[in-house]
Amino acid sequence: MSTTSSDPLVALGSLPGVPDAVDSVRKAVDRVYGHRVMRRRSTEVTAEAALRGARGSAALSGADWNLEEVRRRTDFSGEEEARTVGAALRLTAEAGQLLSIWRQSPLRVLARLHLVAAGGAAPDDAVGRPRFAAEPVEEPLIEAALPDANEVAGRLEGLSRLILAGSAAPALVTASIVHGELLALRPFGSHNGLVARTAERIVLIGSGLDPKSICPAEVGHAEQGRAAYVAAFEGYLSGKPEGMAAWIAHCGRAVELGVRESTAVCEALQRGAA
Repeated sequence: MSTTSSDPLVALGSLPGVPDAVDSVRKAVDRVYGHRVMRRRSTEVTAEAALRGARGSAALSGADWNLEEVRRRTDFSGEEEARTVGAALRLTAEAGQLLSIWRQSPLRVLARLHLVAAGGAAPDDAVGRPRFAAEPVEEPLIEAALPDANEVAGRLEGLSRLILAGSAAPALVTASIVHGELLALRPFGSHNGLVARTAERIVLIGSGLDPKSICPAEVGHAEQGRAAYVAAFEGYLSGKPEGMAAWIAHCGRAVELGVRESTAVCEALQRGAA
């Protein structure tokens, strides 16, 4: 993520194809927010988007459950897939509570997200802190080389400074970079993918692009498939302009697919079918 701009996120926003992705996302979000159902039943749409977003994020982490099974289940202990779905649901519920803290201390929020995701499943001294040297990392989808603990600490601090400084870059760009950087670092011993996608959600909500959290990018990431997700992420890892642009565009498409999902929910509510 090297650039000569004083605001690297703004520079990334001008890469070929990125302005079109940003514009497409903005128009899609505006359309769903303009739906007549949103005037009276936005809380229901938000709740359904949270459920579907959690299901999508869990699917990318290896627990690809049917939506109705996620809706029906009350016990998420036991087998690994159930714990993954439970972690995704807890994170989605927590995201909206952390917006003000994110603006003041992103690293504190990331620690909280890992604590919520782990839910007591990991050793207490490994929860809510970046991994130490030689500590193992469990991440079922991303197999890229792991940065060492010192690099993780330095890059997390750099990411925090970038967020705290603020940026004129579009929300999609900031959210994509936060998501990609956390996937690249995998700073915790577990649940890194879930945490990265929740951080993306927090940026999209807190930026004002999706203040009611009705555009679940996690749905779109899952719908595009695990292979496409990994391929786009490899573009981010490359650090090349075309790779970074491809990752941002992929994240933009994920938001648009999340919008499509919530538009369908709005239509169902309007018909009295949900």
